[in-house]
Amino acid sequence: MYARTHFKTRPTQGFTLVELLVVIAIIGLLTALLLPAVQAAREAARRMDCSNRLRQLGLAVHHYHDALGTLPSGYLSFSTSDGAGPPRAAIDPLTWDAAPGWGWQALLLPFVEQASRSDSLNFDQPIWDPGNAASAATRWPFLLCPSSSGPTAPFVVRDQAGGALGRYGRNVRLGRSHYVASHGQESCWGECGSAANGVVFTDIYTGATTVVSVQGDAGRIADGPFYRNSGVQLADVTDGASSTIFLGEHSSRLSDKSWAGVVPGAFTHPRFRSPENGPDAAATLTLIHAGPSGGELDITGTPIIHPVNYPTLHVGQMFAEHPGGGNVCMGDGSVTFIAETVNLLVWAELSSMNEQEVISGDY
Repeated sequence: MYARTHFKTRPTQGFTLVELLVVIAIIGLLTALLLPAVQAAREAARRMDCSNRLRQLGLAVHHYHDALGTLPSGYLSFSTSDGAGPPRAAIDPLTWDAAPGWGWQALLLPFVEQASRSDSLNFDQPIWDPGNAASAATRWPFLLCPSSSGPTAPFVVRDQAGGALGRYGRNVRLGRSHYVASHGQESCWGECGSAANGVVFTDIYTGATTVVSVQGDAGRIADGPFYRNSGVQLADVTDGASSTIFLGEHSSRLSDKSWAGVVPGAFTHPRFRSPENGPDAAATLTLIHAGPSGGELDITGTPIIHPVNYPTLHVGQMFAEHPGGGNVCMGDGSVTFIAETVNLLVWAELSSMNEQEVISGDY
């Protein structure tokens, strides 16, 4: 006969429901604590990447100046003092913008190691010429800020009413950029066209105005380094290159900007509205300004100065999606982060190149 053997079983080890819920709660708490740190680290990396891209553009501006003796024009346009010109000039009767329209970033292509792609563009013909159409719509990743949540693909240029702008029987499509050049405090968009005289705010401290005879010459109004047909030399930046903003950011989350340049008759439209913003003329496809500018008043009638991310949300201002501010490239090629809480007068002082203003505070 076999002896009967008795075995004692041990109780099964495991989590109780309460213990499991506690573990899940702890994991959730740790995740909640770590996630902002991870997101902050990622944004810091994106901001650094954006800063480096802007720095490369600033260096290219200096290489252009070394090679050609001037900074690149804000954009190229047939020059007219009365709005008249040959049909090939395609002069817009409102702004007097005209062919060929190529902007400062297109002119910099040979200086950012894109000489072969620059050679594919016919700068003697307009941006919208059929022979330039494919190249002008090129998507350049190095001209896109990684923090921008807006679109990155080429976009269809719009007219004042928001409809697609056509040339040669097709819509005009341009490659996008998240970087813009400074026109200074003043703007000369539509004001540089058929209205020969423009009221310009020349004193940021008192708001005193002066009537300037424009006659199509944006250089009579612009106090920044980039404007229509500009040819500024570094010696013209008498406020000091290290104290003058040259370039900055404008995310496509607010409005479309292009590396290619300006199309006469085009308008830039905001993607979201504020009580202060609306469509603006074609120069804002590649240029911005700081304010104040003639006729640019808030709802109280006060001249507007709009630093980066200012709640006016103008298509003609800097706008970045980095928390707290945006990157700007100064005239000496250095890149600095400007807080969106910067003093308004300091921002205006940094934006002009020859107003003889002394920077009145930190930034």
